[in-house]
Amino acid sequence: MVRMLYWFTAILLLWTATGTVRGGNVTYDGRSLIINGQHKILFSGSIHYPRSTPDMWSSLISKAKAGGIDVIQTYVFWNLHEPQQGQYHMKRFVSRIVNMMKSEKLYASQGGPIILSQVENEYKNVEAAFHEKGPSYVRWAALMAVNLQTGVPWVMCKQDDAPDPVINSCNGMRCGETFAGPNSPNKPSIWTENWTSFYQVYGEETYMRSAQDIAFHVALFIAKTGSYVNYYMYHGGTNFGRTASAFTITSYYDQAPLDEYGLIRQPKWGHLKELHAAIKSCSKLLLHGAHKTLSLGPLQQAYVFQGNSGQCAAFLVNNDGKQEVEVLFQSNSYKLPEKSISILPDCKTMTFNTAKVNAQYTSRSMKPNQKFNSVGKWEEYSEPIPEFDKTSLRANRLLEHMSTTKDTSDYLWYTFRFQQNLPNAQPVFNAQSHGHVLHAYVNGVHAGFGHGSHQNTSFSLQATVHLKNGTNNVALLSATVGLPDSGAYLERRVAGLRRVRIQNKDFTTYTWGYQVGLLGERLQIYTENGSNKVKWNKLGTNRPLMWYKTLFDAPAGNDPVALNLGSMGKGEAWVNGQSIGRYWVSFHTSRGSPSQTWYNIPRAFLKPTGNLLVLLEEEKGYPPGITVDTVSVTKVCGYASKSHLSAVQLSCPPKRNISRIIFASFGTPSGNCESYAIGNCHSSSSKANVEKAFLKFCWLKPNAHDFKFHSILGKEVP
Repeated sequence: MVRMLYWFTAILLLWTATGTVRGGNVTYDGRSLIINGQHKILFSGSIHYPRSTPDMWSSLISKAKAGGIDVIQTYVFWNLHEPQQGQYHMKRFVSRIVNMMKSEKLYASQGGPIILSQVENEYKNVEAAFHEKGPSYVRWAALMAVNLQTGVPWVMCKQDDAPDPVINSCNGMRCGETFAGPNSPNKPSIWTENWTSFYQVYGEETYMRSAQDIAFHVALFIAKTGSYVNYYMYHGGTNFGRTASAFTITSYYDQAPLDEYGLIRQPKWGHLKELHAAIKSCSKLLLHGAHKTLSLGPLQQAYVFQGNSGQCAAFLVNNDGKQEVEVLFQSNSYKLPEKSISILPDCKTMTFNTAKVNAQYTSRSMKPNQKFNSVGKWEEYSEPIPEFDKTSLRANRLLEHMSTTKDTSDYLWYTFRFQQNLPNAQPVFNAQSHGHVLHAYVNGVHAGFGHGSHQNTSFSLQATVHLKNGTNNVALLSATVGLPDSGAYLERRVAGLRRVRIQNKDFTTYTWGYQVGLLGERLQIYTENGSNKVKWNKLGTNRPLMWYKTLFDAPAGNDPVALNLGSMGKGEAWVNGQSIGRYWVSFHTSRGSPSQTWYNIPRAFLKPTGNLLVLLEEEKGYPPGITVDTVSVTKVCGYASKSHLSAVQLSCPPKRNISRIIFASFGTPSGNCESYAIGNCHSSSSKANVEKAFLKFCWLKPNAHDFKFHSILGKEVP
């Protein structure tokens, strides 16, 4: 049996139309889930409870509901609830979680909100690696789950061989195109993970998925009789502490409809909200009408749902990704933009097109609130470099990193000593590592640094070192940047040193001394009490493996707070003893920028004054360059065009007012909502007319919270 490191089951919560939670009977047939006897088309959003703080949950759920989300999905994080492996094997863990849910009467069958559960996660990806044991495990897991008698259906995602009555579901970005469908005519077509972006790793750029692309594939899935779509993620949040998987950045799915800080990300949130409303407006026909597909052209189709009384709804699809087309449907002509779907709830009127965005665009800004540019505000502590004589764990070989640390720390010291009879020798040191990071120290002096990547964790470190005549002490600090996130035989994955040579001598099979973790970790010097256990000095030593601390006050107001670590290298940060995650600013993308610079500090972690900030810096950093910033939406933008005639919808975040309009153009403006310019044709009164309109309908208060607004009006921009 395989233990997945991060999850075992999905729990989904249902709201009623009034916003209250109500249980009832949940079953299914070949069309959809059936709740209290009613077939349902449901839109769901993933919000993971460990990736946000409890004080955020209410706001996140409210924003999701306002965006047309019916259901919240979350994984139960096995690694969170069983930090030391071996206390539960799989049946005991699943049973424990289910029984906890039952005791609180949380299943819909008990009057609670849970309408669906999932066992395992994308096991099909590894099933073949276990040969004949793979399919038998799937059958065992399904039977085990069903026998727990939750009273709600069970799901297995990406598991085409999910046995009855477990529903097989789809994960991915294009399930309307890739999903083979339910493996039984009595099961509904459901999409359990529609990836709104993708998790990002250090050294790589953010994956940008447009609102238009998401909407297209959701509409296509529904057009092909899908009835349940879950957005993974709807809010991504933060990988606090050391919970991020291998090489994964601390921010998680920041490009989701609700960003890492819980702010609405437009136009993704608004465009999907309009999509949900358009689909729900004809849900009865979609659930009960007769379904047929018509050809409208070589790359165009109509998916039609016909009612008994002649009423119908239609999805007009243009799969041509290069050009707009005009199609004829039921004697009416419709223009379909490239790669788009138009929804006609009455088979006549187009109420939504996936490529036409009416929602506003927003820009998020980080505003420095507090600076630490005075050296006197910082104190430092140098992490001791261990020597072989002071280690208690010994072996005549190189130990594997992860099985030695057992996830109690990212760090493992490998130490040894040897005699050198030549004075001032400068041989070549060479170490080969399975990953992820390695620092080399010879006689207490930092001699080199190397690391792997998400694509290739293994690497070599080569450096010229200075030896002394007599005994030389070598200390090699191996570090992991998270555990493997998926795959077969995870217990066989390796990290850490695999070979060490100095000049022509091989020390791989040699007497080694080991130390798990750092002294600063063991003493918890990132806490208020622990910080008193070591002697801190004034800032001034610019060398690797340093601890830094300072105090700061919480920024006024309610805006989210972020730590700008652009002046640092690699390490981990704590606020009032709570880890806000790993950082690795020095690992740049191919474009020469960090994968992540700002790190979320939840308001729940903060006191009004005197907050303790502690950093562990592995490389070299400059703490005075750090700032505490506030996060807010500072610009909104909308545009209309000849081919996209609609009212420009604009709104301010709560407790914000418009301070000024910085751009408006009716004519042929160029650019987009980030970069824009007046074109050859431009009405000189554009800005004045927009200002007049907003003075009539909105309160335009100069310099109010420094909130800015811009609008591009006119011809469609490239």
